[in-house]
Amino acid sequence: MKSQKEQEDPEVKAPSYYGQILKSASIVGGSQGVNYLIGMFRTKLVAILLGPAGVGLVGLYQSATVLVATFAALGIDSSGVREVAEANGKGDPEKVAHTIKTLRRACWVTGVFGWILTIALSYPLSLWIFDSGDRAWPIALLGITLLLGSVSGGQRALLQGIRRIGDLARLSVISAIFSTVVAVGLYAWLGEGGIIPVLITMAAFNLGASWWFARKVEVVTVTQSFTKTWQNSKRLVGLGLAFMWSGLLTAGVELSIRSLIVRQLGLDANGIYQAAWGISGMFAGFILGAMGADFYPRLTAVADDSMAVNKHVNEQTEIGILLALPGIIGTLAFAPWMMQIFYTSKFLPGADLLPWFVLGVFGRVISWPLGFIQLAKGAKYWFAATQSVFNLIHLALCFVLLRSFGLWGVALAFASLYAFHVFGMRWVAGRLSGFRWTPAVLRLFVVSAILVGAGFCAQRWIPGQTGLIVGGLLSAISGIFSLRGIAGRLGESHRLVKLACRIPGGREICGL
Repeated sequence: MKSQKEQEDPEVKAPSYYGQILKSASIVGGSQGVNYLIGMFRTKLVAILLGPAGVGLVGLYQSATVLVATFAALGIDSSGVREVAEANGKGDPEKVAHTIKTLRRACWVTGVFGWILTIALSYPLSLWIFDSGDRAWPIALLGITLLLGSVSGGQRALLQGIRRIGDLARLSVISAIFSTVVAVGLYAWLGEGGIIPVLITMAAFNLGASWWFARKVEVVTVTQSFTKTWQNSKRLVGLGLAFMWSGLLTAGVELSIRSLIVRQLGLDANGIYQAAWGISGMFAGFILGAMGADFYPRLTAVADDSMAVNKHVNEQTEIGILLALPGIIGTLAFAPWMMQIFYTSKFLPGADLLPWFVLGVFGRVISWPLGFIQLAKGAKYWFAATQSVFNLIHLALCFVLLRSFGLWGVALAFASLYAFHVFGMRWVAGRLSGFRWTPAVLRLFVVSAILVGAGFCAQRWIPGQTGLIVGGLLSAISGIFSLRGIAGRLGESHRLVKLACRIPGGREICGL
């Protein structure tokens, strides 16, 4: 039986999932890293070919279709992950097969509905976003991406629920490569006129690629009537509606923020906002991606055991912070360089937004694992309520701060939102599972907050080369701190720690 100290302190070598978490993060994070390199190349070329206004236009089209898709999909692709993971965790192949068949049929129905809805709403959406009906026809054409995306989303849900993390990673990389080739080729040929063909072609390829990987999953053959499918769909839709509401709010708020920026500051400002937003989450993205890909189905499997849930969440939080911290500090240190490397000098005003976005990302890394407690336990009303509150807070903050401070105010709103989010989600997690952070997590909070705060101050108030040097030193310190933390949690016998120790000075850096 474990002692209290074993449960709370990772330095006591109690059984844990640190190695499994890191393995999942390395697979998903590795694919994300490749995606970022490919995406960096794509983004740079697209920024040159389209400029800030073109980049902003792409974002607006995507926001419009995401809004409709979120409503039409009824959250089935997200709730499907939980249903497949739960069925798979019970070791019942027939139940898994019925769940998968229900999921696939439901995704076809919602996809067709989304296509029709996009056509019906194309003119109102054009008026809302662009203050003109001239963009209605392109939005209507993009309706087909909702059908293609819905079906491919069901295939991805299957892979995630079965925890085929490697296949998900490969699918992600292949899609990134294809997207780059198509985007660069069509934008070079057609300019802004290539935006719609690019988005449709990418959606079609993603469907084909997801089907290729999903077909490799061995599923027993079952017969299921459409009446049975309808009955099974009720469970999917039950939690799915909470996902839909959350996604609808998020997409609506994001679209509203972009619309406010366009109306008050123009398309160029929206492109700068989008660039800073994308870079701010780059190095934390692979952590959050790993959580969504593996942590969610793994937590669902132990959802009835609150002690196990809390243990998993604490361990995931520790690894998440340790992996994300060096990238967060590095983003703070080299913000202007990153804007110019990933985009062009026209996007340099976005460097002033980055520090505030990065503060919000730091809060997101801390609070993200807590949110999965609601999902794993199927607490749909809690999930819908928390998403409503925080999305409305975000929109209100953006509305007020954009008017007062311009584009910088939107970044400040994001940082403020996640200050609320950390403490709000901690309270909700306590109500649902009696959750509390372990001493090991709290120690990480203190050290990482000091490092992030120092990096923020250096970027904001130490100009020129001196600021870069200080930021570089803080990045190195945070890298060493994270490596020591990971090595201490995995133990000297782990193959990754052994590999690190072979590097000259590796044992000293790892603290072994």
